[in-house]
Amino acid sequence: MLTRTFAALSLIAAVVATPTGTEMAKRATCTVSSVASAADLSSCTSVVITAFTVASGSTLTIAAAKGATITMTGSVTFSKTTSAGPLITIDTDNVNFDAKGYSFKGNGAEYWDGEGTGGGVTKPHPFVKFKGYGTFANLIVKDSPAHAISVGTSGGAATFTGFLVDNLDGDTNSLGHNTDGFDVSADDVTITNSKVYNQDDCLAFNKGSNLVFSNNYCSGGHGISIGSISDAAVVSGVTISGNTVVKSMYGMRIKVKTDATGSVSGVTYIGNSISATGKYGFLISQSYSDDFGTPGTASTISGVTFSGATTTVTTSASYPRVGVDCGHCTGTWNWGSLVATGGEASDLVLGGGVKISGGSY
Repeated sequence: MLTRTFAALSLIAAVVATPTGTEMAKRATCTVSSVASAADLSSCTSVVITAFTVASGSTLTIAAAKGATITMTGSVTFSKTTSAGPLITIDTDNVNFDAKGYSFKGNGAEYWDGEGTGGGVTKPHPFVKFKGYGTFANLIVKDSPAHAISVGTSGGAATFTGFLVDNLDGDTNSLGHNTDGFDVSADDVTITNSKVYNQDDCLAFNKGSNLVFSNNYCSGGHGISIGSISDAAVVSGVTISGNTVVKSMYGMRIKVKTDATGSVSGVTYIGNSISATGKYGFLISQSYSDDFGTPGTASTISGVTFSGATTTVTTSASYPRVGVDCGHCTGTWNWGSLVATGGEASDLVLGGGVKISGGSY
């Protein structure tokens, strides 16, 4: 009797201890070497992306198990296509994505015609879309047809480190256009230690809260932006620190569409080095898409601060070094750590009762 009981208990223990097929599958390493091989990665906790080419008419989605590690051992090239963007989507919760310095190549030169998304050749945009949340590192986005990276993460914090957006070839004959670096519509996003060479906004925080852009390098585009704010979109709790902007049309902007009803609040600039070559060094406008016009009054901008280490702003253009075109801006803004030079005298329209203290501009 004791022997039978012991045998039964041993069998039960063995059954409990033996992983199910699902548990074993969730430990699998999956290799993505084609669009077809990425069709179902939901049980993969380790994904390796190898070098391959995505054919015209196809798009790629990497949606692995929650907590997965995704790495690259080669670059992925996207053939010219009429598919709408995004051409690749990374959609995994709590992911650890490390591209190891490999690239997503968009063949931008096949599309660039100087007209961007406003006409000419149809250009898929965005090129790369990030959803889910987690850490994302060391990716090169090369020659995007138009907008390079869209961040639409949710469910948790997302950090992007060591990215390179390389649309430098779009400078040739001024054919690259609307090649935004990072377009962000999400909460709890940090972008740090990255480089963007392009022909439009280096960064655009379009919607979200708890947003950080730090220690990045922007060249050739339209600088660092909050907005454009459309409709009832809200951007709040933003830190922009330690960045360098060179060879850019604008340095930094907050841009709100005239008919918008949303808001921008709690924006802090710390220790940036900003150089504009085409227009304003720093611009706040509630008249977008105009720089200055008849600013809207249905939206609100508040709490714009320059603090901590000095932010230097300069423009070599025949434009005001600082422009403020407020229809409804509120509060008292401390600009004590701003030093702006070059260009023409600053032009300030302070509608809404806002007051600005400190700084040299």
